[in-house]
Amino acid sequence: MKRLIALMVLAIIIAANFYGAKASHLQREDLSRKLIRFHVIANSDSEEDQELKLKVRDAILVDLTPKFEKVKDIKDSERIIKQSIEEIKKVAEKVIRREGKNYDVKVAYGTFDFPTRYYGTITLPAGNYNALKVVIGNGEGKNWWCVIFPPLCFIDATHGFTDTKTAEEVAKYLSQDEMELIEKEKPKVKFKIVEIIEEYYNKFKVAWKAP
Repeated sequence: MKRLIALMVLAIIIAANFYGAKASHLQREDLSRKLIRFHVIANSDSEEDQELKLKVRDAILVDLTPKFEKVKDIKDSERIIKQSIEEIKKVAEKVIRREGKNYDVKVAYGTFDFPTRYYGTITLPAGNYNALKVVIGNGEGKNWWCVIFPPLCFIDATHGFTDTKTAEEVAKYLSQDEMELIEKEKPKVKFKIVEIIEEYYNKFKVAWKAP
């Protein structure tokens, strides 16, 4: 009887983990459709190329800031970005030439795969996100990134938002469940899950050995 109970408990745990993982995956997919990321990738990791990356970033943000002042939703943001691709490329090329480099620049807006990234207290889970991507030269250096919608790139640069204020701004556009997803303290959650699994596993072993 105890073995039967142990097997039932194990089955419940497996089912709960499966449906929990599925729900989390759907939440991440929904989240990725509500955010737009902005990435600038340097030619290399040399100090000179990394500094150039930041100068290109600054020039692009200066150019885009007035266009995003009255943005109300993600569709507005996408429209502005798509209409500005060539202009963004010209802005980047101008900075690069001014700094004495002849690197090519690739500017694209699309859906790209990203690893987990942290933005202050906010954690963006790994997955596919819409993004404005600017690649300088070979694109083999470290990248700089921010969230262009909600317009954190511009707000943080202008007002120097604290982590709390940044989270409040993001909360204007995301559901409560989505906010909980990106505000989770990942290491603690992970360790708690491990503890729960170990606890039930030990109970299962004891029940299985019992006569």
